Amino acid sequence: MPPLLNRLWHRVRATVAPVPDISATLWLQTLQRYPFLAALPLHDQAKLRALSALFLDQKEFHGAHGLVVTDAMAIDIAAQACLPLLHLGEAAEALAWYDDFVTIVVHPSEAVARRQVVDEAGVVHEHSQVLLGEAMERGPVMLSWPHVANAAENIAHGHNVVVHEFVHKLDMRSGEANGCPPLPAGFLGARTGRGAYEAWWAAWEPAYEHFRERVILAERFGAERPWLDAYGATSQSEFFAVACEAYFVNRTRFEQEFPGLMPVLDAFFGGPGSATAV
Repeated sequence: MPPLLNRLWHRVRATVAPVPDISATLWLQTLQRYPFLAALPLHDQAKLRALSALFLDQKEFHGAHGLVVTDAMAIDIAAQACLPLLHLGEAAEALAWYDDFVTIVVHPSEAVARRQVVDEAGVVHEHSQVLLGEAMERGPVMLSWPHVANAAENIAHGHNVVVHEFVHKLDMRSGEANGCPPLPAGFLGARTGRGAYEAWWAAWEPAYEHFRERVILAERFGAERPWLDAYGATSQSEFFAVACEAYFVNRTRFEQEFPGLMPVLDAFFGGPGSATAV
């Protein structure tokens, strides 16, 4: 490990409660597998490593259908799960966003869930839904390992199943996911909590409606498909999750597609455009 990165790691480690270290070898292998993590500044890599170690100490991994979750697999998941937390305060404060669950279930392939929908007439309809991941309110997170492992290949499309499911957890902190996580005091210069949420929705609502329109034009009339995953057009909460995964893994393209959302996400996550970035 480069001496500077090693010094940064030990400096950050000194600020968190004692937890088992992530070995330098395994950590560097994770960075090599996920270029968007390797592209982080060295001080952010050191903080992410410390956050990931504490995350691993607090969470439990279970492999479904006989899958064995190795240390390397757990570190890969932890690093991507902690990426949105990098600038949300000190380690304990940041990880408190994830304190409503302990278990992460990893599947060897996509999972199939049985769903029930009640129509306007009160008739119950059942159907199967293929899942790449799922975040359950005050419950575990489920991930399909093949879609975690190929995250590097999905950068061009702005896809990342781990970031997607874990930002759902952020969204759920205020109750049912609605596309807006709890906002800090003074968000975007707002003087009141109400003003903060008005500022958030002033950016998100028109972006969501415009995106939905583009998806409808593509699906119904053969127009060009938008770059962002069309699944984001199903609800405000999914639009938030889909936008965030793209923001973290392909920031340049996301800024081209959604320039109005960049300052909002930078302000919340402490990105380069935010005064809270460190």
